[in-house]
Amino acid sequence: MNTEMLGRAFKTLATAILGSCIAFSSHANGYPNKPVTLVVPFTPGGSNDALARAVGQKLGEYWKQPVIVDNRPGAGGNVGTKQAARAAADGYTLLVVANNFVTNPFLYPDGRAGYDPVKEFVPITQLGRVPFVLVVHPGVAAKSTQELIALAKSQPGKLSYGSAGVGTPHHLTGELFKSVAGIDMVHVPYRGAQPVVTDLIGGQIQVLFGVANSVLPHIKTGALRALAVAGEQPLSYLPNVPTVASAGFNGFRSEVWIGLVAPAGTPADVVAKIEESVGRALRDPNVKAALEAQGLEPAPSNPAALKALMQEDMVRWSKVIKDTGARAE
Repeated sequence: MNTEMLGRAFKTLATAILGSCIAFSSHANGYPNKPVTLVVPFTPGGSNDALARAVGQKLGEYWKQPVIVDNRPGAGGNVGTKQAARAAADGYTLLVVANNFVTNPFLYPDGRAGYDPVKEFVPITQLGRVPFVLVVHPGVAAKSTQELIALAKSQPGKLSYGSAGVGTPHHLTGELFKSVAGIDMVHVPYRGAQPVVTDLIGGQIQVLFGVANSVLPHIKTGALRALAVAGEQPLSYLPNVPTVASAGFNGFRSEVWIGLVAPAGTPADVVAKIEESVGRALRDPNVKAALEAQGLEPAPSNPAALKALMQEDMVRWSKVIKDTGARAE
């Protein structure tokens, strides 16, 4: 081996050793060494919050560090999301997101959402999913989807439907339903899932596409009446409730997916460690059983799968927003 070849070989070996040292001293080796915050851009009591608290408790056990759930509601999720976007990209501030994370930029045009879901965040994993259930106050004279539509058509603009905020999946599902059914209902946005359910029970509003975990306890007590589920199949825990699609709206489907993202620039090895830990938490039998009892289906994935889901929803719901003219007030 001549001197030139020997030099190249030495350079290659040195590069490999340096790479190994860098990998050995990666960011993830010491992560986390202080409390981690999970920002939930909605009020306590909703699906995002329930999943964040269940997963956060387990992560705290695994990591031996506090995992704090920080509820930051407002503007359909924009307030908490913008806060998380400004956080350091070190893995210590994470954001729990749902469908509206990728649809808000279409509802708040000209940059009014205040963030870019693609450029300012990196996906980590899906956390779970939960179907919507079409529910009404018991005083509403409708016991099926068809009867609700007939009632709405006989009283245009008299019925009101609530949502967890402008641009939330509840809102867009309601707008989609109005569009396909050809009815007029007044949208009443709230600051989170819990207040809208409270007012529906109290009769201040009449209709809601609510996530299953928020409305299921009240369906069981009779405080709310379930008319239909927005998934492709009836739910095992609501076996006698048909799908919206079966009422003559083939292809009608809407569910909430919930995911976890981090500020753009978060080291890839930290993202990988969080993904692994979250997946482990969601597969824990006790966590899984507790979530399913609330109507939440754990759905751990990976960054690529969550990215694909986000892109699919951007295409699908941006069309609904355009077709219905839905806009944030």
